[in-house]
Amino acid sequence: MRTLTGPRSAHDRRQLEERARALRDSPTRSEELLWSALRARQLGVTFRRQVLVGRYIVDFVAPAARLVVEIDGSFHASRQRSDARRDAALESAGYRVLRLEAQLVLDALPTAVSRIRAAL
Repeated sequence: MRTLTGPRSAHDRRQLEERARALRDSPTRSEELLWSALRARQLGVTFRRQVLVGRYIVDFVAPAARLVVEIDGSFHASRQRSDARRDAALESAGYRVLRLEAQLVLDALPTAVSRIRAAL
């Protein structure tokens, strides 16, 4: 298992933390819905949202379970290669990455939650 490298400098880290905070302050509808199902240990583990894991901002992470949950909206269709590299880096550091389509979260939240529960 490799260790994820963090941001190159303290300045880069501050910028990423500010970006993560901005993402927490203005979630998408799918992120808002999923967070309502994950917060307060509803699945038996603590999830955090829009936080740094190495040099990446992840949508949701259950640190104790080493599970990252990403919600993929239309933006991700053009980022498949980049997302695959990112997933590989997270996985090589011992995280499992579960990607859920935003539409699934919006249309079938219980199904999305079931997939997360199964991954835990």
